[in-house]
Amino acid sequence: MDVEVISYNMLNLLFVYSDDFGKRVIRNLINDPSFCKVCGLLCDFCKYGVYSYVKSIHAAIELPDRSKLPSFIEDPGKYLPKKIPPGDICIATGIHQDILLALPNRLHHEGIKGLIIPIEDFRMVPMGFLKQLEDECEQHSIEYAFPKPFCSLEQTEKKPYISRFIQQFKIGKPMLRINTEKRNKSIVVHGVIVDQSAPCGSTWYVARKLIGKEVTKDEIFDLVAKAHHSYPCTATMAIDPEIKEPILHKAGYLIREAVEKQLFQ
Repeated sequence: MDVEVISYNMLNLLFVYSDDFGKRVIRNLINDPSFCKVCGLLCDFCKYGVYSYVKSIHAAIELPDRSKLPSFIEDPGKYLPKKIPPGDICIATGIHQDILLALPNRLHHEGIKGLIIPIEDFRMVPMGFLKQLEDECEQHSIEYAFPKPFCSLEQTEKKPYISRFIQQFKIGKPMLRINTEKRNKSIVVHGVIVDQSAPCGSTWYVARKLIGKEVTKDEIFDLVAKAHHSYPCTATMAIDPEIKEPILHKAGYLIREAVEKQLFQ
């Protein structure tokens, strides 16, 4: 029986996007020094110089804004490049549904092994449409993940390429290591290491805001919520029919859970 041998060299990424969120993820991965400005004059460059995956991004293909396209596209292939660069993982955000549905076939012909479609707004990729995408990906033997939101993406043995993506680029569900120390009669956060960041980069900002804060649940949870909103999170505040609350709230729970595991469990 033939066994596929998977190389553990760095994966090559392809972005196909029509929105600012796609640009935000790219800028976080390349660690663009002009990207995160949320601390303003108080910026201490906590993440700059720590990493850069610019060499792993083989292409970033920006497609027309979906609002400027017809509601139904008879020939979606004409909106895609004639030649898609080879790679391992494609991340697609904000693109027209008809173009999205044509993507797995094109990716398959270029040897791309995985497709990640983040869902920051359920109205962009409805639940019924996702089933069609799953069928297309399975038909073309492409791993797929539709994380809602992107910062809920986790590793799974059934999807080795997407799991490698998470391991290598250290993005997905936030993971922190928090050190504390005793100061007078209080316990305060002494240092925070970001082991895995939300793809938008917000985890770095939350981590920075934790340093020096007293470890009490009310203060820490309030700080995390404010920092998460201030970054700001790009997930929608509209009520998602599947999870019965805004996707932004789910993103907030994920970073709070990462902090809670370190400080209160």
